[in-house]
Amino acid sequence: MIDQAYSALIHSYLNSNHRRKVEIIEKAYRLAKEAHKGAKRRSGEPYIIHPISVAMICSEEMGLGSTSICCALLHDVVEDTDYTVEDIKDLFGEKIATIVDGLTKISGEVFSNTSAQAENFRKLILTMNDDIRVILIKIADRLHNMRTLDSMRPDKQMKIAAETMYVYAPLAHRLGLFTIKSELEDLAFKYEHPDEYEDIKMKIRDSHEKRQEIFSNFALPICRELDSRDFEYEIKARVKSVYSIWKKMQKKGVTFEEIYDIFAVRIIFESQDGVSDKQKCWEIYSIITDIYKNRPDRIRDWISVPKSNGYQALHLTVMGPDGDWIEVQIRSRKMDDIAEKGFAAHWKYKGDNIEEDSELEKWLRTIQEILENPNPNAMDFLDTIKLNLFSGEVMVFTPKGEIIKLPQGASALDFAYAIHSKIGNHCIGAKVNHKLVPLSYQLSSGDQVEVLTSNSQEPIEEWLKYVKTAKARSKIDQHLRKKRREIAAIGQEKVEAMIGSDSETPDYSMLDKIAGGYGFSNRDEFFYAVGNGSVTLPESIKKLPYLNYSNNETSGNIFTRFFRSALGGNKNKHKEDRPISIKDVNFKKFDKNKPYVLREEQLHQTYEIAPCCKPIPGDDAFGFIGDDGKVMVHKRSCPVGTRLKSSYGDRILNTRWSAHANTLFEATLSIRGIDSRGILNAITQSLTKDLNLNVREIHLTAKDGIFSGKIKILVHNVMDVHNICDTLGKDVAIKSISRVVD
Repeated sequence: MIDQAYSALIHSYLNSNHRRKVEIIEKAYRLAKEAHKGAKRRSGEPYIIHPISVAMICSEEMGLGSTSICCALLHDVVEDTDYTVEDIKDLFGEKIATIVDGLTKISGEVFSNTSAQAENFRKLILTMNDDIRVILIKIADRLHNMRTLDSMRPDKQMKIAAETMYVYAPLAHRLGLFTIKSELEDLAFKYEHPDEYEDIKMKIRDSHEKRQEIFSNFALPICRELDSRDFEYEIKARVKSVYSIWKKMQKKGVTFEEIYDIFAVRIIFESQDGVSDKQKCWEIYSIITDIYKNRPDRIRDWISVPKSNGYQALHLTVMGPDGDWIEVQIRSRKMDDIAEKGFAAHWKYKGDNIEEDSELEKWLRTIQEILENPNPNAMDFLDTIKLNLFSGEVMVFTPKGEIIKLPQGASALDFAYAIHSKIGNHCIGAKVNHKLVPLSYQLSSGDQVEVLTSNSQEPIEEWLKYVKTAKARSKIDQHLRKKRREIAAIGQEKVEAMIGSDSETPDYSMLDKIAGGYGFSNRDEFFYAVGNGSVTLPESIKKLPYLNYSNNETSGNIFTRFFRSALGGNKNKHKEDRPISIKDVNFKKFDKNKPYVLREEQLHQTYEIAPCCKPIPGDDAFGFIGDDGKVMVHKRSCPVGTRLKSSYGDRILNTRWSAHANTLFEATLSIRGIDSRGILNAITQSLTKDLNLNVREIHLTAKDGIFSGKIKILVHNVMDVHNICDTLGKDVAIKSISRVVD
């Protein structure tokens, strides 16, 4: 098995256009095989199969070369065996050692109250800044782990799946690895929502023949025309991924059958000498629109202005011969290769100086800006990075017509910082399309923005609420911290002056005691409060509050008694009042080898329902062990829950609902239909009399013959919701009804 896997890897590498450096790959393989000798994965297969498989993904699916293949083979050697980074450096050189080090998790004690997962991700990003291959190999590693996740415990599956969805799928998308990104999302979805995954997969399979018929009827006249003009091309139908279909169903509140763009048609042409790819794209566009009617609002020109991940294509939507709207994607072979495998795979390692590199370099500069001023909190750092991985973006213009790309939801203040950090720091407002707008104004594609500045303006805390980009947040944080340090220095001088008036020599212990006496956890916060005037000091330490002492009492006794008095004077009481540490929670009472049963009689005693997503019995859910030892139950698809799973995986529980026959849960239904006289009465009658439900709220509005709104009801479980939707859905006036989260 091992020899076959390695032979397939070498065969893949030799069929690539990289230089033939088989010797170093062979050397890395031999070392990895020896290092992992006897070790097995949870599935029972030899451990060495995993690094070989990761190397295969790097070679076959990313197009990476010998350095990346070696690093993939060695990526677990330092972490799991006695070999060190120094050993790797001596045997393979500094470059491979640096990448392997970046792929090695942090070992030992992690700082209290921080997430080990977030700390490891921060380390990965720090190394990625030196070499992009670090993150590419890590994505390959994650892809193989997701492909072999079956053998893991359910709570581990949820942790890894959530981490994949929260961090690695967006990263893959940002690096242009579309195929890998889609597979990562589908695999994560499979473990988070197995029933929905299988249901959608089955429906895709069952509708294959119908789609094929639609595609054939649509493609025939296009092929005839392209052949007549001697185009070299490939035309195929691309089906949406399972996850993207489910996501659209959730967002629109529709069924599988109601999604019209399940598949798109892709036309990939071969480039011709003397004719630009852009010109060929528009020529094919012209051929298609001569045959079928175009939908003008659905044209997407990513050839003139590529996406930030390097994606280039021309998209249009036309009405097919069967009366269906069909999306067509037109791109060259090179565009397709970059779109599927990611232009990062070509970057600087193939010697092909493609122009799309500039987009990657822009993104790496953004990462560099974050790393110049990293947030000390690993979770905040992770969130800042993730904030800049979103696929949605807007393209806005400077007064001179230069295009600036920003994440969707970016503000005028983000735009100012994108121009220059000094312009951002002094920004007082902006003109968007020649109209004055505030700093918080959200920009849309096509806006022309002029920034207004003032030398007297400087960043304030509130600005952090307005910005979306990492650069803006980083620069505002940097300025605020500098300002805070200046104010704290003034405060420290005042404290030391007060102590010095009594001929005391202040030391750290003394300053900590005074800060604690005023209720501050550390002296820096205390200095800042003194500096900004929040805390007023007495003229002398002898006049500090709560003190009553004789002239012969030592300053040491004064501070001890002052400290205790300010905290309530009782050591035991102080211990009881402090926040519960994670180490105080008894995790042993939770057996992670079997589901944690959510029993009706223990609701509010041992577990709570998360208010952010309000799961009800029957929902795919999981438990998160809080600092107080109580379990908070979230939906698996809850964004807050996803963040918890991807950051604190060791506190995740796989759960199972018991029957909740005597407990009612709130559920909200979104309803829409044709307005008619008596429709409200018919809905109310059906809910209260026919279904015997407790209705909490009904909000319906009607406009232009259509009514829509929300209904809040009390139910026992998900099955109740399905029965209600089925019953109400039989009314011809009701066109759609589905459950939503407020």
